[in-house]
Amino acid sequence: MIIADKLEKKFGEITAVNSLDLDIKEGEVFGFLGPNGAGKTTTIRMLSTLIAPSGGSAIVNGYKVGTDDKKIRGSVGVLTETPGLYENLSAEQNLQIYAELYEVPNVSKQVEKYLVQLGLFERKNDTVGTYSKGMKQKLAIARALIHEPKILFLDEPTASLDPESAHGLRTFISELRKEGRTIFLCTHNLDEADRLCDRICVFRSEVLVVDTPANLRSSLFGRKIVFHLKKRMPEFDEVVSRINFVKNVKSLDNKIIVTIDDPEDQNPILIRELLSAGAEIVFVGELRHSLEEVYLQLMQEK
Repeated sequence: MIIADKLEKKFGEITAVNSLDLDIKEGEVFGFLGPNGAGKTTTIRMLSTLIAPSGGSAIVNGYKVGTDDKKIRGSVGVLTETPGLYENLSAEQNLQIYAELYEVPNVSKQVEKYLVQLGLFERKNDTVGTYSKGMKQKLAIARALIHEPKILFLDEPTASLDPESAHGLRTFISELRKEGRTIFLCTHNLDEADRLCDRICVFRSEVLVVDTPANLRSSLFGRKIVFHLKKRMPEFDEVVSRINFVKNVKSLDNKIIVTIDDPEDQNPILIRELLSAGAEIVFVGELRHSLEEVYLQLMQEK
């Protein structure tokens, strides 16, 4: 759906994006994470043909960047970090303008569809300048979707929103995912990326790593299983440590924390060994590292 090969953008002597390779599948929610100034917004602008790359190539929805730019613009939707809405016009008028520019059939029906879906229909005739930040963001997403694009670029969609508005937008993005749309998501909200994205790319002018959140956690930290015991005895630690697939064992109060690769297959073996040693297991849980910890660790390593 989106393929980039050595894509590059320079502004004078400054290289904003360096040799970017991407392969994003149809229907995937792809997170693009990196610090301010890493080149994330520049990448979106190149892939949506708002600016031309300095080098390399890219294919978006089967069309080549630099050759089929008009077709690409017609097949993608873009939510910029600071959407330029017409604040003296109503929400309905804003969407009508863009629907007509995209030559959407049955403009009124399409405008009504997205006003209803995003909870703006009751205030469709109010000027956008009277809208809250969250309502403006919803309207900007409606504008990006008005022509039913197959690919949606979202640049910080929940930035500066209150928790309720941010939750509503995340729910709507999840619904778009179910429709099979491909979503390219730039965000500093790592919890949001963790919940929404199939894969994430950690980026700082160039790609540092691309993988699923779960695989990144496992590769950086392993998977840590916590056995909560009624009473921990030193021999229980020794029993667990002798098992060949156990990478690390730590103890804390009445808990044993075990690092392993495959809990789904290996937990039953650990449980059997602990029970045989006389341990009384209260419950078993997994110690989950946040995506923020993963991100910070990657930045530190790179």
